[in-house]
Amino acid sequence: QGQLVESGGGSVQAGGSLRLSCAHSGYRFSTYCFGWFRQAPGKEREGVGGLNANGETHFPDSVKGRFSISEDNTKNILYLQMNKLTPEDTAMYYCAARRCYTAEYQYWGQGTQVTVSS
Repeated sequence: QGQLVESGGGSVQAGGSLRLSCAHSGYRFSTYCFGWFRQAPGKEREGVGGLNANGETHFPDSVKGRFSISEDNTKNILYLQMNKLTPEDTAMYYCAARRCYTAEYQYWGQGTQVTVSS
């Protein structure tokens, strides 16, 4: 079983940007699909972006146009670039992986906290 380790979280003012990283081992980009999720206190976990094996990304309307996902295949790192952050983006952010033929994400990182102040 592989490992997913997020980093890059922190505190930023509204309108600012952060780039989260997810260093992974044991998950080939060609076999596994990846996703970014977040969970704020008292709220359900929600997906904020995904990367398919063919390189396609997808985002919910809440972050579309502000968030982007990229990958570095040479370093096995997945990135979540977050721009124009608002206090509503404050949450714990998680990286997750799943075999692309399944719908459920089976593997999760420990999370990294993002706090956006107004």
